[in-house]
Amino acid sequence: MDGSVARPRPFLALGLRLAAAGTLATLSMLVKLASERGASLTELVFWRQFITLIAITGMLAAMGKLADVKTKRIKAHGGRAAAGITGMFFVYGAVVLLPLAEATAISFTAPFFAVILAVVLFKERVGKFRWGAVALGFAGVLVLTQPGFGLGIGGGIDPLGATIGLIAAFLVAFISFQLQDLNKTESPWSIVFWFTLFTAPAMALTLPFVYVPHSGETWAIIGAMGLCGALAQLLLTASLRFGSAGVILLMDYTALLWATYYGWSVFDTAPSTNLWLGAPLIIGAGALIAWRERRLAKEKVLQG
Repeated sequence: MDGSVARPRPFLALGLRLAAAGTLATLSMLVKLASERGASLTELVFWRQFITLIAITGMLAAMGKLADVKTKRIKAHGGRAAAGITGMFFVYGAVVLLPLAEATAISFTAPFFAVILAVVLFKERVGKFRWGAVALGFAGVLVLTQPGFGLGIGGGIDPLGATIGLIAAFLVAFISFQLQDLNKTESPWSIVFWFTLFTAPAMALTLPFVYVPHSGETWAIIGAMGLCGALAQLLLTASLRFGSAGVILLMDYTALLWATYYGWSVFDTAPSTNLWLGAPLIIGAGALIAWRERRLAKEKVLQG
């Protein structure tokens, strides 16, 4: 699962991922806030991509690095764009339907899906340790969501939102493998540029069907959302360039602190009892997988 990455620099990768976690949590808060003000999910995805495209293109032009986006892997970029835009709808859909902290906790199941994908796509051998961690993580999801079990702990959460959140986590895991593959030959600038260039025009075609007028304050929220999206995209892509997904994903767990704070301060939503019971299981299982991945990577180096 560790796959080759360009110029491994683990501490830089961890720092980039930590910054990405905070930026993504802020982005999710802005998406939820804009949605509550009448902006549709489709429109928000368009502005997220369009503003990122403008920002990235402008930065590249200012630095004289537009040539860096040249690529011979258009097909790979197209596949990443298709998976990425689909994943974006599910990620933001979960944010809109669920409290921020709960949506964030469910997103932490991405490492469990990464283990499953490693077996299915790459025929990797996974031992009892990692399978046990996957089972523990999904047990945490059951505690968090309580899908009709009536455990009497705290009522569970919207099952549709939980399902969308799990699909989003699966797609995030899948996209991480795509990004690691692209990072072998492409710069982070190129990866982000082609993603937005493929998706922004496609999403623009939907605007006549979903657009509604907004207040100046709502436009400011949408603009901030787009800028956060551009920054987060670069931070995420760069983190996977300098470190392995199995290790740096640990930094994603700090997003729960931001999400809990935003839920309380912006939306006046206190974390549920289920969150405090289920999230530690999910985070603990993810940490075990990351620890095991790191040990396996070291063993491969010693043997190789």
